[in-house]
Amino acid sequence: MELDLNERHALVLGATGGLGLAVARALLAEGATVTLAGRDAGRLAAAVAEMPAEWRGRADTVVADLADPAAAAVLAEGGRRRAGHVDILVNNSGGPPTGMPSAVDPAVMQAQYAQMVTPLVALTLQLLPAMREKGWGRILTIASSGVQQPIPHLPISNALRSSLVGFMKTLAGEVAGDGVTVNVIAPGRIETDRVRAIDKGVSDRSGKDVEEVRKASAATIPAGRYGAPEEFGAVAAFLAGGPASYVNGSVIRVDGGAIKSV
Repeated sequence: MELDLNERHALVLGATGGLGLAVARALLAEGATVTLAGRDAGRLAAAVAEMPAEWRGRADTVVADLADPAAAAVLAEGGRRRAGHVDILVNNSGGPPTGMPSAVDPAVMQAQYAQMVTPLVALTLQLLPAMREKGWGRILTIASSGVQQPIPHLPISNALRSSLVGFMKTLAGEVAGDGVTVNVIAPGRIETDRVRAIDKGVSDRSGKDVEEVRKASAATIPAGRYGAPEEFGAVAAFLAGGPASYVNGSVIRVDGGAIKSV
């Protein structure tokens, strides 16, 4: 399938590794130009250096920390540097501390909101007018399966990512007629450093070996395994492409069937 991405420019947040890097690589493989964003210049440079030579000429970087109140403006400027505009925005942020709901510190939740929600909304609103004027745009937000089936030890993540889902769903209804689609991707257990850290946290709290934790987690997934980052990236690339123009306001699961609800 031709995704019609050869003339498109994407800004991908959290692209130093994990899901963000997987999405950036998938878009580059389909011919898009991509600005990879992250807070670590060295890791961004390394990510680009490890790419095939034919991709590197279409890959730029911008350094920004979502904890910085100026992050949205820095990202918007960096995203426009290559082509003067951004056709595809992939919102992505790090995960908050794990723990049980009864132990949540409201101050921590408030600080995490300022990093996980506010800058993504601000960046989306900065890039949206040009997409509407052009009559074409894709806004993808990476969330978590916890927005549909809350994960017991990720209460802050469940809450804050759900707020992004609510905003993006509402925005989708406003801008679809302008050729801009807005969708959320909900990853399940994808083999990333974040998931490995979560498994390690469960191991530490339970006293179980981390491999035992992983096996127990995989056993709850109908696919019987964790997903590969490339599998997630492929779904994102499709949603960013031309053929997905009628997919709007949706939460797309990439979870191996782990979420039990319809």
